[in-house]
Amino acid sequence: MTLEQCWHRVPGGTATSVLRLVDALRSDDSLDLVGVAARHASPPPEPFVPSVPVRHATLPRVALYESWHALRWPSVESVTGPVDVVHATAVAVPGCMAPLVVTIHDLAFLADPSQATRHGNRFFRRGTELARRHASRVMVPSEATAAECRSAGFDDARIRVVPWGVDVADPVDDAEAASVLSRLRLDRPFVLFVGTIEPRKNLAAVIAAAAGLDGSHVDLVIVGPDGWNEDLESRLAPLDDTTVRVRRMGFVTESDLAVLYATCAVFCYPSLREGFGLPVLEAMAHGAPVVTSSGTATEEVAGDAALLADPHDHEAVARAVRRLVTDDGCATEMRTRSREQAARFPWSRSASLTAEVYREAVA
Repeated sequence: MTLEQCWHRVPGGTATSVLRLVDALRSDDSLDLVGVAARHASPPPEPFVPSVPVRHATLPRVALYESWHALRWPSVESVTGPVDVVHATAVAVPGCMAPLVVTIHDLAFLADPSQATRHGNRFFRRGTELARRHASRVMVPSEATAAECRSAGFDDARIRVVPWGVDVADPVDDAEAASVLSRLRLDRPFVLFVGTIEPRKNLAAVIAAAAGLDGSHVDLVIVGPDGWNEDLESRLAPLDDTTVRVRRMGFVTESDLAVLYATCAVFCYPSLREGFGLPVLEAMAHGAPVVTSSGTATEEVAGDAALLADPHDHEAVARAVRRLVTDDGCATEMRTRSREQAARFPWSRSASLTAEVYREAVA
């Protein structure tokens, strides 16, 4: 399994989901897993350290990626020794002699090339074309991404939908939650966003929804690393003259994030485009009432357990957020539905479906 994204500057949801899958696959005794990555002087930062051995190529990342895509060299087997199947867990598609499985998380760059740099677009297009040509099986996390792949010319017979998973959490301890919120200086109800700061996450709609809560004594908490092509400071400027206080958290620990999910008034995730939308599922696993996008993969994930809004209609997003903030009955019902919906996505199912794809690839 390619695990180089664990060393990326912004590992993001791709690395998180793949590492959770690796952990779940380890319970299958019929599988012997090994990771593949570029040359590095040190392991990736926590929490992105893989739980399986990783073999490293002699090339650094940029050279390795370019060589894989241009020359189909070095082969995975030159790094690992013989293997039965190679799983490219992202769009960096290696050369290999064994059957190839590729995970396509999304094809957002095809719909809107402005979402990536010029180099990124070239790299994504080349990786997608290699997957289309050479993959024995193509794994996608949602029906939405499956449809994108079919539109991009992938053979439908090779596409397999393997949703990501989540572990439904026990309710957080009240005393622990109070301690975390005090340390993070959160003393009022808050709207929560979690994700990399980039245009398709649609922070503009989140901020507009927060602005609509002026006078309600509700704050906005933004968790996640800085990404690309987004001037968040300018986006936040309209909140300067409101009662809404903004807390930019950057990266937070898993235990702190659990408390934020469990105690937020609303989890707002109106992304314009997602391959899956793992933060929505994670928020639901902690019983958060969720507002997310209609007509995207996150609608598949949320089902009827969230309030859905057109992500391009900022007022619609704001209305949904206000409803959950002001209607205690609706918020309580959505908290119950959230946990029930999350229970339908165990990581054990993701692992079982993935192992079946591996077996198909080598059959």
